[in-house]
Amino acid sequence: MEIKTAKFIKGIKGTDEILNDGKIKIAFIGRSNVGKSSLINSLTNKKNLVKSSSLPGKTREINFFLINEDFYFVDLPGYGFAKIENKQREKLRKLILWYLFSEEVLNDKIILIIDFKVGLSKFDSEMLYLLRESDIDYILVANKIDKISKGNRLNQLKKLESETGEKNIILYSSKTNEGREDLLLKIFS
Repeated sequence: MEIKTAKFIKGIKGTDEILNDGKIKIAFIGRSNVGKSSLINSLTNKKNLVKSSSLPGKTREINFFLINEDFYFVDLPGYGFAKIENKQREKLRKLILWYLFSEEVLNDKIILIIDFKVGLSKFDSEMLYLLRESDIDYILVANKIDKISKGNRLNQLKKLESETGEKNIILYSSKTNEGREDLLLKIFS
């Protein structure tokens, strides 16, 4: 599938009519600073579609991007170590859980992004468990593969497969677009 158009529609912090407009929703989730925004920009071939920052915790609402006038990529706030006060962090945690697991929101697919170099964090492990327990269709993506030499990637992949129990992890680099076609194929299959 080719992505021809992509545009920001809106950000929400709770119930909104966009949730019930009948369009497919593909949500991107991962810990703070894992590269969710950069990955969406890479998939859409638009450098500045999603605002990204080197500082964790930039995304504070659920952002909807209309793709090919047909479906949404949904950029969720990061979980984990966002540099914000505890009260705000708890609000974001509740917002993420509401969006992912509420009966009010019907997600067609979740893209769980982990940092290939860092490996599976405690938060990633918890999110993976919740997705499996809720029987939600997800794709596991290991981003930032460009941060590890090609010679060491196989060992890191084996470690990740062992930690997650997954054999279909998509290796991705938002910087070089490596893995882009594989991920698009998996999203739209």
